[in-house]
Amino acid sequence: MTTVRVNASDTVSIETGALVVGIHTSPEGPRTAPGADDLDQALNGKLAESLTAVGFTGKAEEIAKIPTFGALPAPVVVAVGLGDSPEDGYDLETLRRAAGVAIRSLAGTASAVIALPATTAEEAGAVAIGGLLGAYGFTRYRTNGDGRQPVGELVVLSRAPGAEEAVQRAATVAESVTLVRDLVNTPPSDLWPARFAEIAQEAGGEAGLSVEVLDEVELKERGFGGIVGVGQGSANPPRLVRLAYSHPGAARTIAFVGKGITFDSGGLSLKPAASMDWMKSDMGGAGAVLGALLGVARLGLAVNAVGYLCLAENMPSGTAQRPSDVLHTYSGKTVEVLDTDAEGRLVLIDGIARAAEDDPDLIVDVATLTGAQIVALGWRTAGVMANDDALREEVVEIARGEGEGAWGMPLPEELRKGLDSPVADIANLNPERWGSMLAAGIFLREFVPDGIRWAHVDMAGPGFNKGEPHGYTPKGGTGAITRTLIGIAERYADN
Repeated sequence: MTTVRVNASDTVSIETGALVVGIHTSPEGPRTAPGADDLDQALNGKLAESLTAVGFTGKAEEIAKIPTFGALPAPVVVAVGLGDSPEDGYDLETLRRAAGVAIRSLAGTASAVIALPATTAEEAGAVAIGGLLGAYGFTRYRTNGDGRQPVGELVVLSRAPGAEEAVQRAATVAESVTLVRDLVNTPPSDLWPARFAEIAQEAGGEAGLSVEVLDEVELKERGFGGIVGVGQGSANPPRLVRLAYSHPGAARTIAFVGKGITFDSGGLSLKPAASMDWMKSDMGGAGAVLGALLGVARLGLAVNAVGYLCLAENMPSGTAQRPSDVLHTYSGKTVEVLDTDAEGRLVLIDGIARAAEDDPDLIVDVATLTGAQIVALGWRTAGVMANDDALREEVVEIARGEGEGAWGMPLPEELRKGLDSPVADIANLNPERWGSMLAAGIFLREFVPDGIRWAHVDMAGPGFNKGEPHGYTPKGGTGAITRTLIGIAERYADN
């Protein structure tokens, strides 16, 4: 993994494979941002002229590479656009994305110095995490050494008080996000429920978490009918993993629950092929919960945190659950299965009911749950629902502060009637397609005990980038919502 450190040197004396500087647009042409003030002088006043010559304007995330011809220890300057110069401080997400796109362009380079604006600890942290996430590369299955290896070391130039701590925090969070991205990108042939549970045990043990794993026999004996029902059609049986972190100074307990469908064929309600080829990503919610618990432990936050990974593989077979089957869930409620492709909510309700037994101050579940989320909010914005309006807005605020797109969504009461079942307590699907992201949230809410604050994050789109890389986001697994969960833990530790 790429390493990062802070250095207080100037831009023209530090030795590195590449020097990243920020450039603003202006009526007079490109001009350097703070952090690279002495660079143009070292290049004999030719930087702006060179950038203009190659058509560089300084618009956000624009990239140009300029050779230094020995004028600097770094052989190349990477200019990255920051857009217009801000009047009152830099937007942290602008810095994250600028660092990310610049470092992403340097794959195969041994080291890079990032001289973007970092006059505060927050800016230094933003630059560091953007660079670290931009450096990500998934090369496990490549055999031809095609130059995709990420930058080995990043150096953030900053003299800001607290920069060291902010950059260390960024490195810890980036480590969690990297693990989640790796898990999402791993093919289902190498990541089935039991293997996922083993990874959680190994990583959790190293981080000092207590880890409990329930196999298919224990799940059935203890009444986890949702997880068992979804997983019973696969040759790879389901698992429920409980991760726990405790701190002697903690005053609050938080619980995270993650959907972990290691591959989703749709079950007997089979998906079309075009909707199935990226369903290795359907465990991204459980990945985010694992990454978050590891981050909380490594940061030593003064909060008690538990995480539940609800792991199953949804496959069609002679043993698979059928439409019209009725499941007896851990909560005691029964569910009629109208569509086996609405399976994520079935594993989540068992996890939510179990998490409630930990008497948490809040439960947050995370899932790549509905295609309707993508229809409503697109590929980069998660939908946030809750049984408490203030909690919903708090989660949205934290997500945006971490640079993760999120938008608060309602839970309209009139949609509940569509989940009525003639034979069970509730059906797993509203046959009416409209508002189905919200109906899924209403379904989950039915399994949250009274008096517990609960939020649901549907990240079906943000969890996997099917398009081109952008900013610090690669193609494939994104690690979405991991940073948000860590941010929630920090908020509850502080309070």
